[in-house]
Amino acid sequence: VQLQASGGGQVQAGGSLRLSCAASGRTFSRYSMGWFRQAPGKEREFVAGIGWSGGPIYYVDSVKGRFTISRDNAKNTVYLQMNSLKPEDTADYYCALTRYASRWSPDDMDYWGKGTQVTVSS
Repeated sequence: VQLQASGGGQVQAGGSLRLSCAASGRTFSRYSMGWFRQAPGKEREFVAGIGWSGGPIYYVDSVKGRFTISRDNAKNTVYLQMNSLKPEDTADYYCALTRYASRWSPDDMDYWGKGTQVTVSS
C-alpha cells in the first residue's frame, strides 16, 4: 500500500488548508483512515479518523469544530479540511490506514504515508 499526502503549506492564523491523501495498492474502501500530526520535539498524535464507509468519525478535542475529515472511496482519497488554523496546529501531518474500526493509536496503523508540513504563523 502506498499513501501520498499533499496539501500542506504556510498560512496565517485563522486561515484554511485542505490536506489530501491518495491511496493505492489495496482495496481502500475496506480500511479506516486517519490523520496524525507530529510537531518538533513532540510525539505523533491522532488528529482525525474515519471508518471505511464514511463513519464513524473521530477527532481529537483540540480540532473539533475546526477540522473535518472525509473520504471518497471512488477516488481512494481521504481529506482533512482544516479551518480556523492556529499556530499550535503547526506540524507534519501524516495519513495512515488501519484495519481497525475505532483504534487510533499510532501503533494500530498498518500503513503510513509521508508527512506534509503545515505551518501556521501568528
